[in-house]
Amino acid sequence: MRKMACFTIDEQVINGESLPLFSLTVNDSQATSVYSDADVQAKLVKILRSNTSIPVLDLQEGLYMRLSVEDNIAFFKKWFECKMPLPQILVEFELHTCAKKALDKCSESEIRRVYFAKYFISGYKKMAFLEPIHGVDVITVNTFINMLQKIKHLQIPVLILVSSMEHAVLLGDSVYKLQQNGLQEVEVDEMATLQPEMESSTEPFVANLFKISARVGDKIILFDPTEIDYIESQDGKTMIIINEESFAMEYTLAEVDKKLEVFGFYRCHRSYIVNLQKVREIITWSKNTYSLRISNKVQSTIPLSRSKIQDIQEKLILK
Repeated sequence: MRKMACFTIDEQVINGESLPLFSLTVNDSQATSVYSDADVQAKLVKILRSNTSIPVLDLQEGLYMRLSVEDNIAFFKKWFECKMPLPQILVEFELHTCAKKALDKCSESEIRRVYFAKYFISGYKKMAFLEPIHGVDVITVNTFINMLQKIKHLQIPVLILVSSMEHAVLLGDSVYKLQQNGLQEVEVDEMATLQPEMESSTEPFVANLFKISARVGDKIILFDPTEIDYIESQDGKTMIIINEESFAMEYTLAEVDKKLEVFGFYRCHRSYIVNLQKVREIITWSKNTYSLRISNKVQSTIPLSRSKIQDIQEKLILK
């Protein structure tokens, strides 16, 4: 029986650095993504580079900008003794249309795909990618996703470090959130569908509601109600807002209002439902204009209808 390839980040690796202690094993059967803010991410990258042999692939160096795309790939193919034919590499990484172009004339997305090809043919036995699909086009995102499938087929453990929850869910089979208070697994159901009875039932959906669902690509991500700052109607879509990130739901705002009322959410405006536990301040802009300031990383402000001011003050025990 083949021994499973894996690597573990644990107390020994962290080694007293300024990160919470946690243990995470990355195996070769699935891609593991870790979502964190920029500060925590930088600390984790520093630890990986200082205390492990895991290469952190940050798309920052190692290409020859005056050479063509094809010449770069040919050089790395020879350097890493890769047996894959050069035309196949160019096609699989969507580089055949720009093969003759000098790298310094390429777009950011084309350069990113050259990096992906380099890393794939490198022969690394384990990989950690840093923000691999930030700021690139759809072709490049699809190229990276296809590469991930090949990496898993080659039984190479892969870790993906991102500062976007959407990217974490899109790329990871296992998804984790790393914050100063520790590491937490995020529940994700691939290809999940909402239960039809949820949409059609006229009874309040409260007794068994522990998670709130939102769709990211072909996946459903599940949030604890306590994570949510507020919910907003945007161009006919209902969006969950957590700090600066938004996630689309498949419910109307009215349906969400009924489902979440028992968890301390409040319809503060025709387009907004707020988590009362996250309200830090009621702002009076003028006699009849009010906002709620949310206690989150970006100190969000959302509108409060003037007809709701007395009611929300009573709920927050301000009167």
